[in-house]
Amino acid sequence: MSSPLRVTVWGEYRHELHEEHVAAIYPDGMHATIADGIRENLGDRAVVRTATLDEPEHGLTEEVLAQTDVLTWWGHAAHGEVSDDVVDRVHRHVLSGMGLIVLHSGHWSKIFTKLMGTTCTLRWRSEQDRELVWTVNPTHPIARGVPHPIDIPAQEMYGEYFDIPAPDELVFVSSFSGGEVFRSGCTFRRGHGKIFFFSPGDQDYPVYHHRDVRRVIANGVEWALADRPERAYPTLLRYDTGEFFHGVDYSHAAPDIAEAREAAAATAGPAGAGA
Repeated sequence: MSSPLRVTVWGEYRHELHEEHVAAIYPDGMHATIADGIRENLGDRAVVRTATLDEPEHGLTEEVLAQTDVLTWWGHAAHGEVSDDVVDRVHRHVLSGMGLIVLHSGHWSKIFTKLMGTTCTLRWRSEQDRELVWTVNPTHPIARGVPHPIDIPAQEMYGEYFDIPAPDELVFVSSFSGGEVFRSGCTFRRGHGKIFFFSPGDQDYPVYHHRDVRRVIANGVEWALADRPERAYPTLLRYDTGEFFHGVDYSHAAPDIAEAREAAAATAGPAGAGA
């Protein structure tokens, strides 16, 4: 039997502590509800831990990330409080092969905008809109077992234009009671890492208790597991004539790349980190 998928569910955990109506929906925090949904769907195929903003290093130390195959991210009110050093650390691990699931208002997080290279802005309205999540790629693994459409009775509206690069794959498109549409389920690849953005899930609505939303997130976690046997930062190599399999390391030409590789190697351990 293969080793369980190691998942870290990261949450800002601010609304639940300071807003009574949010605490009533998510008494243990949204991160706990998301984690429960992953356990519910993946069972013993996954080992799930949580981390939050106010923990030391936001709970995302080198050790934690080295032992994380897939990281999920929910943030909203405190994007600016996330340490740039931690963002750089997460960025390096994604490029090295760690999967990343970005949820709802995480579209404006430092890590997502850094990976996308765009503003990631969009249109929004929070007036209990009905959201229908339509599957536009039914053969994609993330759409497995998901009804067409997913019906979310009350939700914040996210609408186009959504300033992201063209997705590698578009899995879901949402429509709202106001007539808006939105690219609500998108995949991207950056370096050796796989990224899935899924928009349903505002703090004011019980969306993360929704059976089908939980299924999509769990499917996304399984999909985002790296294809490579071990985690490795992308490397610049110079190949001489005839050297098709053993290149000459040329990373000294870019010291930042060399430093990132050394840091990744130091935390990976003898067998490498990641799946």
